[in-house]
Amino acid sequence: MLMRRSLMTGLTASVALRSARAERSFPGFLAGVWAEARLAGVRPRTLDAALSGLGVNARVLELDRRQPEFTMTWQRYRASRVSPPRVAAGRRALAQNRALVDAVAARYGVDPGVLIGIWGLESNYGADSGGFSVVEALATLAWEGRRARFFRSELVLALEILDHGDVPLARMRGSYAGAMGQPQFMPSSFLRYAVDYSGTGRRDIWDDTADVLASIANYLARSGWRPGEGWGMAVRLPPGLDAARLGGTRRSLGAWAGLGVVTGTGRKPAPADAEASLLLPDGPGGEAFLTLANFAAIRRYNPSDFYALAVGLIGTEAGA
Repeated sequence: MLMRRSLMTGLTASVALRSARAERSFPGFLAGVWAEARLAGVRPRTLDAALSGLGVNARVLELDRRQPEFTMTWQRYRASRVSPPRVAAGRRALAQNRALVDAVAARYGVDPGVLIGIWGLESNYGADSGGFSVVEALATLAWEGRRARFFRSELVLALEILDHGDVPLARMRGSYAGAMGQPQFMPSSFLRYAVDYSGTGRRDIWDDTADVLASIANYLARSGWRPGEGWGMAVRLPPGLDAARLGGTRRSLGAWAGLGVVTGTGRKPAPADAEASLLLPDGPGGEAFLTLANFAAIRRYNPSDFYALAVGLIGTEAGA
């Protein structure tokens, strides 16, 4: 019995080794993905259409391998992201979609300005949502191996989305890393948060503005957004305040006002007892902000203080 068990273990290991060797080739890798997605319920015709003839995208690998270290200062980031052209485009997008933005914001209880800010940062209000085939990009990154498990999982989910019929294969385009549509959702985020606000039977985050904005709003609402509080505000600090020591500490807005912190104009109303943290993105001597609990909801969309600040400021400056 022991000999038989050892023999079976050896055969299993041998099969696994041959399978691993086969998947080192891109066609072998695709065959493995085909089988995995089929087990997940994706129909063969969807798999054949999406995976047949697929190749490695060298441009995707180039962009993935040359990602720079993030060393930009807040002022440089602010100048590039909260630029006058982007803010002006935000005003136009808001004017063209005012009723829709307000309706979506009301349904999900989120701030209209934050919807505009995320939409603007992620795809320049739909003008640039990426030109890569999502399936090809994800397959390339999953095969390459740096984050193989993550990208392979996202690839299988992308195939499930295609099989559901939310988007045709030719239109399933996004970034080199597989982020899709105007909100730049990864397939896993699409399945969790994308909504069919227009009632067409498809969750269209590529071309349907209502679905785009509602999907962003749903993401924020399910990330803990508190209705009626906004994200935060720019502030002026009084002379002599030890901002470095107070940075990151939470106090009520009333307590911050008692310390002489002056809020900027145009902020969204929030209760005086709402708690806020002092954020100094470039350190003492630079701009200062009080961030409310909703700031954390924006950071769940993208875990960067700079990104979350830019979202809030774009919305504020666009007049949302």
